[in-house]
Amino acid sequence: MTSKLKVNLINDAGDNNIITSNGSGSVTLGAAFPAVGKIGQVVNAVDTTEYATTSSTYSDITGLTLNITPSATTSKVLVLMQMTNRAHNGSGTNANAEVKLLRDSTDLQEMSYFAQLTIGNGNPDSLIHSGSHIYLDSPSTTSQITYKYQGKTNSNFRAFVKNLTLMEVLA
Repeated sequence: MTSKLKVNLINDAGDNNIITSNGSGSVTLGAAFPAVGKIGQVVNAVDTTEYATTSSTYSDITGLTLNITPSATTSKVLVLMQMTNRAHNGSGTNANAEVKLLRDSTDLQEMSYFAQLTIGNGNPDSLIHSGSHIYLDSPSTTSQITYKYQGKTNSNFRAFVKNLTLMEVLA
């Protein structure tokens, strides 16, 4: 035998711990309940300015820099990046496009082979690639932070359409 208790409202004397049900399965929590796992804020940037490099040293990828200010030190930041890029060479050798993510000046993750072309028959080769990257960070701050991507190559690396989204995940 099962017992059921049905209520429309649970309330304490201070009105901070209200739990309200709409009768259809949805529940609204009062101010005293934390917003764990909810999205606190979303910032986004889309850029179509071409980034081009032939350098083997990392440089900032145009349009893939964005700031966010977490509301709590326990918040996480979900970083979502998408980029259409081209790796190409002029002599039929391997072409690598390498990308890394930074929080302010701290390296978070490096992708040695974000795009790689290894056809190499002695003729110029090219690869157009649409790649993405997802990273969940725990910055432990309520100060503004900057996330950015940098790129480098052993040949020619170009990026065309770039999209960067930062989401604060409340903990």
